[in-house]
Amino acid sequence: MAQGLRSPWFLFALCACLLLGLTLFLSRHYATRSVLADLTQQGRVDAGLKVALLRAVMERPRSLPLILARDRDVTEALRDPEAGRLDALNRKLEDLVVGTNASVLYVLDRHGVAVASSNWRDPTSFVGSDYGFRAYFSRAIAEGRAEHFAMGSVSRRPGLYISNRVGPASNPLGVVVVKAEFDQLENDWISAARPSFVTDRQQVVLITSIPSWRFMTLGPLAPAVRDGIRASLQFGEAPLVPLPTIPMEQLSPDARLMDVLLPGRGLERYIELVLPVPSTEWQLHYLVPVEQALASGLRQAEFAALLGFIPLLALVAFWIWRRQTTLARIAAGQAARLELERRVAERTLDLTRARDRLEAEIADHKTTEARLQGVQQQLVQANRLAILGQVAAGVAHEINQPVATIRAYADNARTFLERRQTAPADDNLREIAGLTERIGAITDNLKALARRGRAAAGPVALQDVISGAVMLLKSRFAGRMEALAITLPSPDIAVVGSRLRLEQVMINLLQNALEAIGTQPDGQVRVSAVADDETVRLLVEDNGPGIPPDILEQLFTPFNSSKEAGLGLGLVIAKDIVSDYAGQITVESTAGATRFTVELRRARP
Repeated sequence: MAQGLRSPWFLFALCACLLLGLTLFLSRHYATRSVLADLTQQGRVDAGLKVALLRAVMERPRSLPLILARDRDVTEALRDPEAGRLDALNRKLEDLVVGTNASVLYVLDRHGVAVASSNWRDPTSFVGSDYGFRAYFSRAIAEGRAEHFAMGSVSRRPGLYISNRVGPASNPLGVVVVKAEFDQLENDWISAARPSFVTDRQQVVLITSIPSWRFMTLGPLAPAVRDGIRASLQFGEAPLVPLPTIPMEQLSPDARLMDVLLPGRGLERYIELVLPVPSTEWQLHYLVPVEQALASGLRQAEFAALLGFIPLLALVAFWIWRRQTTLARIAAGQAARLELERRVAERTLDLTRARDRLEAEIADHKTTEARLQGVQQQLVQANRLAILGQVAAGVAHEINQPVATIRAYADNARTFLERRQTAPADDNLREIAGLTERIGAITDNLKALARRGRAAAGPVALQDVISGAVMLLKSRFAGRMEALAITLPSPDIAVVGSRLRLEQVMINLLQNALEAIGTQPDGQVRVSAVADDETVRLLVEDNGPGIPPDILEQLFTPFNSSKEAGLGLGLVIAKDIVSDYAGQITVESTAGATRFTVELRRARP
């Protein structure tokens, strides 16, 4: 009898150990997957911010070669390299490099010899050095512009060389080159305490938070590729050896688990996230440490598993003890108690089933509640990110045209002041002041939009709206404005709205039309207006390639754009503005023609 009583407890202990081991194994597996997924998602956000910062650092110096390639002083110095002109050009480059992200600006003649440089005063001046062997020179001569990351042959410092050809392809005069270095960016990455590095299309590390990793590779290079790099002196005498990493597991297309040997430390495990850097052939690699977060997650998962398993174990033990007690009473009882014991057993079975059903319902309820809370948190986060993104992108899109015009007027004013022509310079400064007031009005309107308010509407002459939009677009589409065929409406035709906001609508439509026709010889954009007693319809038509059907279906949906660098907000903002004044905007597009129709209420005198 004693052996019979001990046997269930032995089975109970054996089953409990097996279930405990299985529970801990499953909880550790789930915790590992969950921690890795959370770290990957967080890493994507951090890596995306690093990519945005890298693009911002690169974009600042990119415009300098393009502007200087069309500068009269540069052109004249290359055509007639007289000492006085070269001295003036040296001083001009020295002044321009201050306040930019560029480390040096220099001008090469058609043979690749530096004739002027911003560092002309330094002992390591580039003036007189031959850079004809550099890829950024040969590609700029052949293709018009080039970008090339390399080790400086004089400074021995790595950087991105951005070059632009001076003169036509048939008779090039030379090349303007700017070198951008990334020391500050790398210092920022080092302070973030998470390894980051950028590789080129040949998988060579260019920019890194770990200096000893510079010019190492993601894997062994083919002998021909390695020999070509060394022959070009792109990375000096760098050995081009692979990074000290061991791939472990591919988590997703852009993330994998790997062991990394960091300088001065042992082998540690990281998640490597790989993101492309837009407008380049580079990739950003961001390493997220795993061990500390994984250890914490496993501890929490094991504690939660034990917290749920122990009460269940106690409940089963109690049930076994009660069953054993009942069996002992049945064995020691009299035959007269058999019927009573049978009824107790039946009742016990009913209660057990009811309890099991109740526990299952409670477990389902808790699971459903946990999932609901998770979905609610995800929706709140997604909504917050969507609002932040739309506001940031909207502000950038709204003030882009006035800022571009201000830049053009500022460059013109500086040129006039250098020529001591104060009258036209004063005119340009007045225009800049007017445009800054316009930007202020735009931000006021955006604040009103954020408060769900509406800008004050009044009679606006449609002719003034069209003329103002054309004026803001002149600087960006200089040389292509002849494609505009505008039939200005009568000065007495006015609509209900705000001139500034309606100009924003017109700017978006004209800009899209001019970009659609591009440089095609017969490209034309026609603007006209049709008015009746109640409404005025403004028509903007172009003979470009038309809008693809998949884009046309969602044309007024935020962030839907067919342009590589487009935000997809222009037409959304335009539609909101027109709707604020009880109007509507429609579009018709076929292969070879697109027409936008803006219908507004006509204002009474």
